[in-house]
Amino acid sequence: MPAEERIVRIRPTTVLTVLGLTFGFLLLLYVTWIARQVLTWTLVAVFLALALNPAVEFFQRRGLKRRGISAAVTFLLTIGAIIALFSLFVPTLVNEARGFADALPGYINDVSAGRGQLGRLADKYEIEARVRDAVNNGGAESALGISGTALAVTKGVLTFVVALVTITFMTFFMLLEGPAWMERFYGLLPEGSRGRWERVGNEIYRTIGGYVTGNLLISVIAGIASTLVLLLLGVPYAVALGVLVAILDLIPLAGATLAAIIVTTVAFLHSIPAGIIVLVFFVVYQQVENHVLQPLVYSRTVQLSPLAILISVLIGAKIAGVLGALAAIPVAGAIQVLLLTWLELRRERARAPAAI
Repeated sequence: MPAEERIVRIRPTTVLTVLGLTFGFLLLLYVTWIARQVLTWTLVAVFLALALNPAVEFFQRRGLKRRGISAAVTFLLTIGAIIALFSLFVPTLVNEARGFADALPGYINDVSAGRGQLGRLADKYEIEARVRDAVNNGGAESALGISGTALAVTKGVLTFVVALVTITFMTFFMLLEGPAWMERFYGLLPEGSRGRWERVGNEIYRTIGGYVTGNLLISVIAGIASTLVLLLLGVPYAVALGVLVAILDLIPLAGATLAAIIVTTVAFLHSIPAGIIVLVFFVVYQQVENHVLQPLVYSRTVQLSPLAILISVLIGAKIAGVLGALAAIPVAGAIQVLLLTWLELRRERARAPAAI
């Protein structure tokens, strides 16, 4: 007997539904790509708001019942602490910058005369002749890229100012309205599951807040350790470079490497032995930070295993670079909370028929 033919009929509504979902998904990806800068600012504001929220709740428990007042006090105290920190380091930074400016003519003379480390490098790579040829052929703008560089620097400064102001206001409004938004979200859930999802939200909040705290702690440790090493070696601008290391170390993976390159270059300009020691220090410290310090700190603040933390950071960096590495640990913590909640729900459903 011939095999019976089967005819599969697909309704036009099904085809339209699939096409609509595909178009909607592609549109979402396009909008996300276009708004990636704003989304990055939003992510930074979320992290800052979660880091400051415990202070807001502390002031609410201590008598400032209205959240707006508590948020304003927290915000003003944070800004005051940042100003105090800068006022503590600015005199040192100004003195060291003035010292660098005073030493700059000596560096230029060394390059011209072929003396010292810079002079030998200039002679080896014929930097002076290359610059002279570039100036003769295309002028200063061709040699230094003045016009393009000035435009890029101006654009970068304006973007930084806009980002700083935007993130500041977004953080404040998130502190002010965050709980109300969460209440609205919980209000949309069924009454029977609302308590469970509130616990999930609190656990995710604890995870992200712990990550922010741990990241700040690790950056402070990196800055202090770098400053001490530079001071012991007599490298100039030690305090300024230590602050730079602490700030750049907030960026996972890439930040510490960039800080190491800058600080090691300054140390080599000071002396070859100092440069070698600083280079060895950063190589060893980064291994300790990435494989020992970060997993240990995050395992206490985020309550993830060191192996899970290391794997999540590597995967996040591979997928989305610096932003992926920054968000990897809180995302992994949130996934862990959701998985534990799902397993608990399954066990409850499995026990329910047995109890009946």
